Order: sequence, then structure tokens, then C-alpha cells
Amino acid sequence: MLEQQLVNALTLGSVYALFSLGFTLVFGVLEVINLSHGAMFMAGSFAALTVVTRLKAPLAVGILAAMLVSGLLGLAIDALILKRLRARHAPHLIPMIATIGATTVLTSAAQGLFGVEVQRFPDELLPTREFIFGSVHVRALELAIVGIAFLLMTTLFLVLRHTRQGRALRAIAESPKAAALLGINVEGLFLATSFTAAALGGVAGLLIGLNFNSVTPLMGQPILHKGIAVVILGGMGDIRGALFGGLFLGFAEVLSKAYLSSQMGDAVAFGLLFLILLVRPAGLFGRVLERKA
Repeated sequence: MLEQQLVNALTLGSVYALFSLGFTLVFGVLEVINLSHGAMFMAGSFAALTVVTRLKAPLAVGILAAMLVSGLLGLAIDALILKRLRARHAPHLIPMIATIGATTVLTSAAQGLFGVEVQRFPDELLPTREFIFGSVHVRALELAIVGIAFLLMTTLFLVLRHTRQGRALRAIAESPKAAALLGINVEGLFLATSFTAAALGGVAGLLIGLNFNSVTPLMGQPILHKGIAVVILGGMGDIRGALFGGLFLGFAEVLSKAYLSSQMGDAVAFGLLFLILLVRPAGLFGRVLERKA
């Protein structure tokens, strides 16, 4: 029924929004499309899975592990690749190619360490309680996923809007050179942005892994495509757009699978995205920039 599908759509859409939020944060501040973000998504899932299965740690520790491991990987990619390319004023296409290479390395490493088979979280770690509201059944796990996703997104919004670091990031997004003249540590905040964005991607990977109880080395590739779509739909670099775009894609995908065909979810979702971009080429919250001769 519709109410049940709306719950499913909210769960999936909130994870898409969280993943895309990190994606768009990197683009808004660094002006780079980091195509290794899907690898951070995968790494967070495996980090949490390793902690809870091999170290017998609680799931809360797994969440912290997902944030830390994926964040450190994002930091390493920025320090080893993106920072060097920024120093050389490399064109936008070069970081994209370089991060594709980083994704290939990380995916191959995960396949070597964990194998190619689907791995699952222990059943005893997943909450089985259900809440019934009329004819709608809501799993405690779904509530936790939505709650964690919105908590992290709200925290990021508040930091960006109401802290000194947030104001500095907004200044860098407008003009890194002007921000540096004002005494802002531009490179330091670039690194902090990469860490934060990757950490959000890692948590999103864990939440998807928990929701479907499925973790594989290749799980980052499909979500990367959807993250790119969400960023374009919402408006390149716009935080609000990542939130609304992620929710839109989640609802479109779930409802089309439920009421049209289970094989048509992505086709319908991306078809709707295409139609919206015909009307709003810059995205829901983006601005069209005019190129002057």
C-alpha cells in the first residue's frame, strides 16, 4: 500500500541525500567532482562490518569506524592526489580521472581483502522490533537509518550556517584567493572538507548495508551514479539541492518499482530527472551562469 511504500522511500531517499551531501560539499568547496566518493561509501560499510564481526564491537562503534576509516581515506586522496593537482592548477577533468584511478585501486583492494561475495551483518546485530501504525509496519532499523541520516545532515547545516568554520568554508566556496587574503587556512579547510565528505559517504554506505544487509566491493558504483544525478538535479554545489534531490530520487525509485515494474525503478527515476532538467537546466537550486565573450 502507498503508506508503506512512502516509508520505504523515505528510508532510501535519506541515505541518498546523505551520500550526495558529502559529494556536493566537495564540489562546492574544492570545485572538484570526486569520483572516488563511491569507494568511500563501500569502505565505510566494510569498516563497520569488520569491527562488528571480527572485534565483536557494538553497532555504534561500527558507525564510528565507518566515519573514521572512510574519512581518513578521503583525507589521503586529497593529500596525495587533489592537493598536488590544485598546486599545479590542473584542469577539472584531471582530478576526475585521478579519482577514478583511486576508486579502481580501492575496489581491487577490497576484493583482495574481503572477496567478491556478498557479506552480511550478523542477524543478532540488526534490531527486529517493528512499530505498527494502522496498516503501516515500520522497522526500528528504518527509524534508526532515517534518524541517523537526518541528524548528520542537520549537524552539517548548523555547522555551515552558525560556526566560524562554516563561514570560512562559504568564503572559500566564493573565492579561495580572497579567503586566503583574509587569513583563512584554505588548504587546512580543503582537507577538513574532504574528511567530512568522505565520512558522510562512509556512514551512508553503512546505512545501505544495514538496510539491505548486503555489503560488496562493487556497491559504491551504482550509488556514485545516483549521487552524480542528485547533485546535478539539486544544483551543483548546493547543499539544499542535495537534500531534496536525494529524497526525490529515493521516492521516484521506490514508487516506480512498487507501482510500475521492479525492473523500471532506475529508468523512471532518471527519466523524471531528465524532464526536470529540461525545465530547470541548472537544477532545482542552481543558477545558470552566463558565459561572456
